[in-house]
Amino acid sequence: MTATPALPQRDFSAFLFDMDGTILTSIKAAERVWGDWAASHGLDVAAFLPTIHGKRTEETIRALELPGVDPVAEAARITLAEIEDVAGIEAIEGAAAFIASLPAGRWAIVTSAPRALAEARIAAAGLPLPAVLVAAEDVERGKPAPDPFLLGARKLGVKPEDCLVFEDTLAGLRSAFAAGMDSIVVTVTHTHPLDTDVVAVLDYADLRAVTTADGLLRVQRRP
Repeated sequence: MTATPALPQRDFSAFLFDMDGTILTSIKAAERVWGDWAASHGLDVAAFLPTIHGKRTEETIRALELPGVDPVAEAARITLAEIEDVAGIEAIEGAAAFIASLPAGRWAIVTSAPRALAEARIAAAGLPLPAVLVAAEDVERGKPAPDPFLLGARKLGVKPEDCLVFEDTLAGLRSAFAAGMDSIVVTVTHTHPLDTDVVAVLDYADLRAVTTADGLLRVQRRP
């Protein structure tokens, strides 16, 4: 029998959550919109879709270097289409209860999505909007640069090294590592294992958050 990977054996001041694939699943909606866009530009849709996750829309488009395509304008069009298409967006199992157990102001969402899209998807999934939401337009450099998570920690008023990150992509895990933060990777939406030694959980069904006597946060597996 394979041993259950150990969760971080320390306490934290705050938890920082990525959004898509980490607390909610929007893969079907995102791939509908992106698939239509990719097909309209003559791309291999099946090969392209796995590359869209975990990065800002503009950066994904810019990396393609498509002739005559304005990444800023195209990103705006895609974002509008994604805001209008929230069918099938759901909270990841256990995420709502896990988040609800956290003290107010001690957690944030740090996403590569634009703010309007993030708010639409959070609402569609039935999850609460946090006091701190770091979105694509809030930083000059997105994941895998550390800027988004560093900003999240700063807005919560805690030290980066005292934050625990929940992520689902390599870009996000690299961002957290560069920010000096410990991470947990959520794997329920994965089709292939990630090349990482970060402790993995399927979802939040077997997790609970504990507030210590000192007011710190600890993540544990349910007995």
